[in-house]
This record gives sequence, C-alpha cells and structure tokens, in this order.
Amino acid sequence: MFSRAQPGPATPRAARWPTQCELCRQWTLGDALCGDCDARFAAPRWRCARCALPAGTAVARCGGCLGAAEPAFDAAVAAVDYGFPWDGLVRAFKFNGRVELADTLAARLASAVAAAGPHGLPVAELVLPVPLAPGRLAERGYNQAWELARRVARTRGLPADDTLLLRPLETAHQTGQGRSGRAANLARAFMAEPTRRGALAGRAVALVDDVMTTGATVGAAAQELRRAGAASVQVWVFARTPAPGAA
Repeated sequence: MFSRAQPGPATPRAARWPTQCELCRQWTLGDALCGDCDARFAAPRWRCARCALPAGTAVARCGGCLGAAEPAFDAAVAAVDYGFPWDGLVRAFKFNGRVELADTLAARLASAVAAAGPHGLPVAELVLPVPLAPGRLAERGYNQAWELARRVARTRGLPADDTLLLRPLETAHQTGQGRSGRAANLARAFMAEPTRRGALAGRAVALVDDVMTTGATVGAAAQELRRAGAASVQVWVFARTPAPGAA
C-alpha cells in the first residue's frame, strides 16, 4: 500500500493524456512544455553548489558565497532560473490550483538533482517538503512543495515524508521583503515533529521547495532539521530567483 512517507509507483509516460504546450500550443504527451520549448527554456546551466545561482562553471562556492556566512544547509540545487516561462507556470501551480503542473516541474527538478550528484552533492536518504502553516494549507488546499517533493522522491527511489517538519506558526508572506525581513519573519517558524525527532537523527535530508529567493525560508527550515539531529541538509528547489541586478 502506498504510504505518504514512501515513494509510490511511477505513472508510465505512455499512460498520460495528451495536452497542449503551455507556450506554443503544440501537442505534447503529459508535459506542460513541448520538446522544442523545453530545449529553448530548460537548457542545463552551471550553478554554485552552495546557493544555486548561475555560475560560469561548476563551483563549490561562487564569488558571492566566498566569505559569506555559512547557511544551515550544505548544498543547493535548482532546475531553472525564476523567469519566463517558469515564473508563470510556478504562479499557476502555486496560486491557481494547477496541481497537474507538478509533474512537469518535478521532472525537471529530478533531472537537475541527478546532474548535480557527480559534482559533490551529498547522498540524500530522506526527502521532506518545506511545510505550509495550517491556515495557508487550508486556504490553498495543497502544499506545492510536497507535490514536488513526493514526485522527485519517487523518481529518485527515496522515501518522502510531509509530517516530520511542521510550520505551526502563521507568518506574513515573504513576497516583497528583503533578506533581513524574511529572516525575522521566519524566526522559529518551523518545528520538527516532537514525537518523531528520532527519524531525523543522523539522516541526510533533502529539503524541497518551489522557489528560492534569499534562502531565508529553506535556511530556517534547515536550521530546525539540524537542531533535530539531521546529519546534513541539502536544498532542492525548482526555480532560483536571479541575484539583484542580474540579467
């Protein structure tokens, strides 16, 4: 039986319904983008292994990370930059109930994780989503991070669990806040499930979210996982917001 804490059987690609590309309206099989648009907008690029911002080559730390304070997570992977067309797809997925887009986004994130593995990414044992507070979860009806996390975990053959890390406090929206404001907003927002902290002790955890902007959200969540005994925390995000001033 499929458990929320375990990966379920993958859906065969041939069994998916045909659909139209979100951009050019060509027919495609079970994907939001056709092959032509995918090749144009989802080309892999080198990224900093620490902050997931684009880099000229594979680097453990980009110039911005050198000398900066060490985050609570060990590494970060992003599939795409947060820009056209991905920003529109993420907004539709996150705010407009387009849960079916999770398959497309998660497939690209899983590919990015697989590509990052040979470049020093720790081996993950457990996949967790960044949780939503109860009120926001009730309002939205689903946690977009969990929709990504469970699909990527299934592809990677890893267990996924959306009950180990909690967000009991309602916090203000992060949109429009700077780095310091985001950090203050998230102070003590996350909590490891008190009766299951042993499930995190000594584990290599992958933390999944849809978008990473300053890293404040995943940093606060990773810090709590560390307090609960996680041996390492890596961050897997679908999209990475470009650095201020970047083209």
